[in-house]
Amino acid sequence: MDKPVVDHRIYTIRPRGMAAFLEAFDQLAMPILLRHLGAPLAFYTSSIGPLNQVVHLWGYDSLDDFEKRSAARDADPDFAAYLHATRDLVVAQETRILRPVRLPSLFH
Repeated sequence: MDKPVVDHRIYTIRPRGMAAFLEAFDQLAMPILLRHLGAPLAFYTSSIGPLNQVVHLWGYDSLDDFEKRSAARDADPDFAAYLHATRDLVVAQETRILRPVRLPSLFH
């Protein structure tokens, strides 16, 4: 496993707001996130089960790495424009920190 700490985020988007959210995320948030966090491990939208959700995962070397890079993202003066642009589009946010399980059967 390349990154032992994974920030797993789920954003629930207002119905019929997904296109506007993804456009704002791509144009306003992604340049900042790439600068401070690097490329995401994964980026998805839901199509079965709970709908109108965006799921993304970001990898970190440690909790300290997560905290430092997250603080840099939050302190970036351009990040406020993304938050403002999406304030009426995001209905809920879930954030989890995931750690890998080392199962011997997975690593022969």
